[in-house]
Amino acid sequence: MGFKVAIAGATGNVGREMLNILAERGFPADEVVPLASARSQGTEVSYGDRTLKVANLENYDFSDTDICLMSAGGDVSKRWSPKIGAQGCVVIDNSSAWRYDQDVPLIVPEVNADAVEGFRKKNIIANPNCSTAQLVVALKPLHDAAKIKRVVVSTYQSVSGAGKEGMDELFQQTRAVFVADPVETKKFTKRIAFNVIPHIDVFMEDGYTKEEWKVLAETKKMLDPKIKVTCTAVRVPVFIGHSESVNIEFENEITADQARDILREAPGCLVIDKHENGGYITPVECAGEDATYISRIREDATVENGLNIWVVSDNLRKGAALNAVQIAELLINRGLIKPRKAAA
Repeated sequence: MGFKVAIAGATGNVGREMLNILAERGFPADEVVPLASARSQGTEVSYGDRTLKVANLENYDFSDTDICLMSAGGDVSKRWSPKIGAQGCVVIDNSSAWRYDQDVPLIVPEVNADAVEGFRKKNIIANPNCSTAQLVVALKPLHDAAKIKRVVVSTYQSVSGAGKEGMDELFQQTRAVFVADPVETKKFTKRIAFNVIPHIDVFMEDGYTKEEWKVLAETKKMLDPKIKVTCTAVRVPVFIGHSESVNIEFENEITADQARDILREAPGCLVIDKHENGGYITPVECAGEDATYISRIREDATVENGLNIWVVSDNLRKGAALNAVQIAELLINRGLIKPRKAAA
């Protein structure tokens, strides 16, 4: 007897990717139900070689559903996740709505799988921010080896992080530039085509943006509250794939060669690091892939025990949909949930 899985926000970029990944990985689901708002009811979405019709989240009964992968935004999640959890269905939420709640585990399976045990308090598990997910996958094995003191990260985030509207805007603006049409800006604060924008999410009182704060807060929650983290988040004209330049200061000595060996053995990591033209990864090559890619591993001579690394991953997959499915697999593999239909 397999599980019954609902996907809330199934018509969005991440929701569609969740459906793809469930099918690709042969997730043990007897039934998969795509959900969205009333506006999208009846829309068709792909699940493996099948086509499914989207149902309305507003009137869906979760009483016999085992897992809900929630990718419908923070406001929808705040309203619906507690109700769904109260019906006995485990919510794995992709928004920022629950990440900082003490009663909600924030999980990247390669990093802090044991923390998932606390999910029963609210029946909600949080997926981290896309930038944080790939960052902590790379940092965790290095932290275990040499204890990280401080991290300085600059992100180069693709427009898909802003949803379909972000991807559409880059496409439309690029076309407008080539044919000398006026460039219209709607989704982003400035033109994104052939430009970079050092601004993601809302500004906070200290001058950092919410996106930058998320990387700090989530890294501390999942990895170690003692680590000092500072971040600059930048939107770049790339469709899929977030990149990060990461400067790390350690308590203990670690060489670039040691780091390379550690990361080659680490779960979820793939090292591509040759000191030659093209001997590194770029976002174009990571699109559609599951791994967190690490390149440009080198020592930082300006601090004691310092390293620089370049981290790239598909933000729709490891940064969102894949991580959510991996959390669901973790629950099943540890025997923390059983199909409710089988129990009935």
